[in-house]
Amino acid sequence: MATLTDWLEGARVRTLPAAISPVLIGTGAAVGLGQASVGRALLAAGVALALQIGVNFANDYSDGIRGTDDVRTGPPRLTGGGKATPATVKRAALVSLGVGGLLGVGLVAASGSWWLLAAGAAALLAAWGYTGGKHPYGYMGLGEVGVFVFFGLMATLATTWTQALEVSWMAWAGAVGVGLIACALLMVNNIRDIPTDSRVGKTTMAVRLGERGARWTYVAMIWLPVVLGVACALQSPWALLVLVLVPWAVRLSRIVLGGAVGRDLIVVLRDTGLLELGYGLLLGVGLAL
Repeated sequence: MATLTDWLEGARVRTLPAAISPVLIGTGAAVGLGQASVGRALLAAGVALALQIGVNFANDYSDGIRGTDDVRTGPPRLTGGGKATPATVKRAALVSLGVGGLLGVGLVAASGSWWLLAAGAAALLAAWGYTGGKHPYGYMGLGEVGVFVFFGLMATLATTWTQALEVSWMAWAGAVGVGLIACALLMVNNIRDIPTDSRVGKTTMAVRLGERGARWTYVAMIWLPVVLGVACALQSPWALLVLVLVPWAVRLSRIVLGGAVGRDLIVVLRDTGLLELGYGLLLGVGLAL
């Protein structure tokens, strides 16, 4: 039987900053527009966290029943490692996604932007379809596309819109930036799994690019957001706060380009999540000021 620690590992807490950071930036942009709402920001955070946990459990279930997780470098998964039955993990995924959906309806109702229900439905389908269904897009090298759209653009811009009923160009810049770092999280995870993914037919973007190309792509994904943050300083000088992250990005770049493998990349995964959280906090504050 899975322990609490096993379930926390299954929820992949290292990825949760990917959920909170877009909300921080989106709320900062709303403050900059003079129309922030603490209640709606908290609802947006709840939606993002529930969907992130839901997609993590869904991936655990789908990869587990396909046998993709039978041989892993990192910690064993709930399904693939035999810690919980597939039905239990699937139920956890559906409950998490359901909670996210209910909170999303509450957020839409509070903002009056009912058209966002369609975007929310698309997010739920994308969460399941990443590794689930007959043709999972994560197995086609499109995982980063889904992450960029839903955990970057949509999460950030919907947060701003539901508070201010408009979005600024800085909200767009922040959405692109945080989406790229979220993609970097997925990329470094998939770099670690290139050998096993290749054997089981999981053709991630990292597999398609090859190890060298994937490592350089990761570096680009963490540096372009810094450039976008600096660009936001044209209107909000406080956005230059993102430069605090430069030493962190330098360190991660050196580790990844230095050929880190296996468990060393698990540390990079954690620290990339912290980089994204720092980006969300600093750029969010910068846009608000």
